[in-house]
Amino acid sequence: MAETSTLPDYPTGLTFEKVWAGIQESRENFDRQMQKSREDFDRRMQETDRKFQETDRKFQETDRIVQENARQMKKLKKEVEKTSKIVGGLGNSIGGLVETLFAARLWEKFSAYPYGFKRVYRRVPIYKPDDSRPLTDIDILLSDTEWTMAVEVKRDMVTKDVERHIIRMERILKYPPAEVKGKKLLGAMAGGEIDPDALELAYETGFFVLELKGEAVELLAPPEGFKPREW
Repeated sequence: MAETSTLPDYPTGLTFEKVWAGIQESRENFDRQMQKSREDFDRRMQETDRKFQETDRKFQETDRIVQENARQMKKLKKEVEKTSKIVGGLGNSIGGLVETLFAARLWEKFSAYPYGFKRVYRRVPIYKPDDSRPLTDIDILLSDTEWTMAVEVKRDMVTKDVERHIIRMERILKYPPAEVKGKKLLGAMAGGEIDPDALELAYETGFFVLELKGEAVELLAPPEGFKPREW
């Protein structure tokens, strides 16, 4: 017995025209969706491109700022170097002026002591044998036929300055210049501003201490029991 097939039931009233119209509508919907998708894609690409251009502009601006900062830093470095030279030169000038003020008739400050200082030398170099470079120097050296006194001058006298002068005195003894050879050696510190600890150490070491007050140089009265050290 032959099998029979049953055709599906289609909605009543469905015609070719309706089916074709539905296909056309679906295609139009698809086209609209594709067009919208393309527009969205184009819009996003344009936005991305705008952002890339903005980022590139910012990078260029950052690079310009970096280059400008580098130029300014280079200019500032030159100004600092120039200022440092000026300040350094000024410092040397002030230091030289202080030494000059102390050196003027300095021997008179020791008239109460048995020294007959009459000669004053400035910036006396100390050399090692066979060495053309000075090991150190003496700011002010007072001298007579029997005694010499090495005076270290500082605008602001602190403990470290006294410690360094002690080392300097030892070097003067080891490598005495012509002005010191064969004579007794004394030491002194001089300052425009004197730290109390530095003052105490100077006296403990046996150094005389002088202070610049205004335009006058004063030999400070040493503490009781002070004995100047003969090196």
